[in-house]
Formats: sequence, C-alpha cells, structure tokens
Amino acid sequence: MTSLDLFADPIALSAALVDIESPSHHEEAIADAVEGALRGLEHAEVARFGNTVVARTNFGLGSRVVLAGHIDTVPLADNTPHKLLDGTLHGCGSVDMKSGMACYLAAFARLAEPGKSDHDLTVIAYEGEEVAQEYNGLHHLERDHPEWLEGDIALLGEPSGGIIEAGCQGSIRVFVDAAGTRAHSARSWLGHNAAHDLAGVLTRIAAYEPRAVEIDGCEYREGLNVVGLEGFVATNTIPDHARLIVNFRYAPDRSVEEAKAHLEEALSLEDELTLTYDDISPAALPGLGDPVAAGLVKAVGGNFRAKFGWTDVARFSSLGVPAVNFGPGDPGFAHKKDEQCPTDQITQVFEQLLSYLSVNESE
Repeated sequence: MTSLDLFADPIALSAALVDIESPSHHEEAIADAVEGALRGLEHAEVARFGNTVVARTNFGLGSRVVLAGHIDTVPLADNTPHKLLDGTLHGCGSVDMKSGMACYLAAFARLAEPGKSDHDLTVIAYEGEEVAQEYNGLHHLERDHPEWLEGDIALLGEPSGGIIEAGCQGSIRVFVDAAGTRAHSARSWLGHNAAHDLAGVLTRIAAYEPRAVEIDGCEYREGLNVVGLEGFVATNTIPDHARLIVNFRYAPDRSVEEAKAHLEEALSLEDELTLTYDDISPAALPGLGDPVAAGLVKAVGGNFRAKFGWTDVARFSSLGVPAVNFGPGDPGFAHKKDEQCPTDQITQVFEQLLSYLSVNESE
C-alpha cells in the first residue's frame, strides 16, 4: 500500500495523490492510502464506507467545519505520474481535484489536535464523483450516514481559482415532445408535421428574459435554453415525432418546486405537447451571511463570487448546511490531457485554510 505523509508540503502531497491512479470505479488504492494516513492521527475518529473515507475531531468546540473532496478522476490520458514544471503541477487529477483534496487533508492533519482549531473538523474523501449519482460516495453518505455531513459550513475542494465560489445554481432538464403523422413531403397535406408544433414554445424560449438575483453579495444569472432538437425520419418525409431538450439553470433563492412552476409557466405548452422531467438538481444557497462563513471570507481577502454550475455543495445545502467551493486551480483544465494546477495556488489555499481554521489568538 502506498504511504501518504499528510504533514508533507501540500504540493508534495498533491503530487503523491496524482501518482496514485484513481479513475472512477478504481479508487481502492487511493482510499487505502488516505485511510491509512488518517488512522495515524491520534485524535481523529475514522470510518470507511466502500472507497469513501471520513474522519472527524470531537472536541466539543460548538461549531464544525466540513472539508470534502472527491478522490476519483476521469479516465487517464497518459498523464500520470505527475510532472512539476515551472511552478505548475501537471497530471490527471491535479486540478480536479487532488490538489484541493491535498490542501484539505494537510490542514485537517495539522489541526486535529486539542487547542489547534476553533472548530471541530470533518474531512471527507469520497469516491465516484465523476460518474453517475448512484456511484457518488457523498450521495451514499447523504442517504445512509447523514451524520457525517453535519456541520455549520462545508467546503468542497473543487477548483475555483483559489477564491470562494459560493453555493450553486440548480438545474432542470426537460423533454418537450410533439406527435404528428408521417407522410411523404411531396404530399405533406396527408400528414401532420410534429416539428412545426414546437414553433410556439421554441419562440417563447428564444424570447425568454432571464433574471439576475443577488444573494449574500453573489450575483446568480439564470438561463432557459434549448440544448437539443430531435425530429427526423428522412429528407423526404414529414416527421411524426419531434422533441426539444430544454435546460433551466435557476438561482438558489428558488426551491425545486418553485423552479418547476416557473419553468412550466415560461414554456406555456400547447395542449398537444407533452412535458417530461428528465433530470432535477437542487440549487445551493451561498450561506456567506453565516457567522462561521465570515472567517473564511476574511481569510481569502474577501474574494468570492457565485458558482454558476452545479456541484456537490447542493447535497450539504439540502441538509441545511451552508456550503462553498474553494480549491486551487483553473476549472478550465479539468478533464483535459494537459490537466494542471499552479503550485502557488496550492500553497495559497492551504495557508488560507490554516488561517481560517486555526485558533484565533486575538480572541
């Protein structure tokens, strides 16, 4: 089993994690290494569920901060082992999100001692984030062991450029279907063109004016868009079926039910059209107004913005735990063959975590 030194420089720890190849469904080796290292901490309670490893302190400090990150990566692309070139760590998972995980593990190890932190801490290293929800270790914890997600605030180590990306948008994907009658296009009057029945709703979506809403100083911008069009039989045939695939990205001040109601109102479907919900992901409030979050905002110099995509912070938000994304690296390099993370951002995030979580000597 590979041995990890959680007290190493977080850049070295990031590199060590990259070198333990862990594409989704193959996380056992990295989970073994993380579990072994965490079990070496005297004051940490450690548990493992599948290839998800969790640990926490229980000093009774009155507040708890959760540090969570996934340990799986997308499939390898001849980009392991790591390379360290000109102040940049290269390798599969270097940005998404082994560098963030290294920062969280290193901070937890240093602060899992009496008198080191103002907060009790939980660290979660989970499997299966890059694949379907049924394999997601955080989903499994939410379903089977929700007590491990309890806290006053949760940080998710997704790459965010070293600043706070708070909360996340919700997402709803629907199918709008029309049924017609097939006919030869030379005798179109003998059929009914299903694609034409979608013209009204397509026009309404194109004319939709999305709103922007500010929550805790973060501006979230909504969007209603057609992301797919289907309806083809042959180039000389009137289609008897047509479908729009529509995605609604909504701000976290809407509940799922409110977002569904708004979407249906915006679409205003004609009676002959049918609506099918394909995927629904709840939004997550930023929670930056929470007192426990104030210290994090201060530690990062007040640098924060809204998160526009969906991330696992929504799982914490659904349990009433404010959550933010905070990790090193540019998410634009995620899943790429040349995946990379600046080492200065790894150091920055680690030091800001220590500043936020360590005992405040001035109090």
